[in-house]
Amino acid sequence: MVKPAIRRVGVLVKPHQPEAVRTICGLVEWCAAHGITVVGGPSLDRERIEAQTGCAIETLEHDELVKSVELIVVLGGDGTMISTARMMGDHAVPVLGVNYGTFGYLAEFSSDELIPALESILGGAFNVDRRLMLAAEVHRGGARLMHERVLNDVVISKSALSRIIEIETWIDKQFVNIFRADGLIISTPTGSTAYNLSAGGPVIYPSMNAVVITPICPHTLSNRPIVVPDDVEFEFILKTREDVALTLDGQVGVPLEVEDRVLVRKSRTTFNLIQASTRNYFDVLRNKLRWGR
Repeated sequence: MVKPAIRRVGVLVKPHQPEAVRTICGLVEWCAAHGITVVGGPSLDRERIEAQTGCAIETLEHDELVKSVELIVVLGGDGTMISTARMMGDHAVPVLGVNYGTFGYLAEFSSDELIPALESILGGAFNVDRRLMLAAEVHRGGARLMHERVLNDVVISKSALSRIIEIETWIDKQFVNIFRADGLIISTPTGSTAYNLSAGGPVIYPSMNAVVITPICPHTLSNRPIVVPDDVEFEFILKTREDVALTLDGQVGVPLEVEDRVLVRKSRTTFNLIQASTRNYFDVLRNKLRWGR
């Protein structure tokens, strides 16, 4: 990836995050001193920020913001980072995450590290981690009901009172199995430390070109997670009349009906995450998963 000159920076903030107000003002002041314009997303409370800090900031709709900036700063947690990944569309804008959440797998930087990180970026001294994303579609009859990109996972799961469901699974038009389970998780390497890990799936290094299918509480214990290349196409067909939902990144959902087809493939767009030079992926795993404690 060519490292762009930074002239406009977008800022996206976790809703109801008052601690981020001072950080935003510091960001605006630093950028103004370096000839950089800061624009915020539509949910940014511009009037409150200006009233409390005196810092004026322009706001744009998400689609306009990602088209007009060379860098996006996210003040929030992993949930805010995941929703940012889905709104990026086809735009390969690098994203710097400042952690105001709980875990911080994706939002690696602290608020104290923001300005030093920006100074490094302005000097071209930064690395971008290109994270695999998936494209998911739901087809019913001859119609496509939805199309979304996901960063973490695509999950097909039953409701709380449903019985075991059956999901017919194909990879590159080759029949794999009819999984009888509470559901299936189709996870990227980024999502491997989320629901996939809780369901007994493996942790996959972020740069691996792989996707993992993990059954949720399978009826047959020999149904174990399967790791496959990321360039295959998945097809999942719901075979039972139960209350079942498709959930994308734990944030977007749609109810499924019997014989609905869920198609999943590698997205042509990656999520371009700026890495913190002070830590590596294993530092993050040790810290967040509390290894050795």
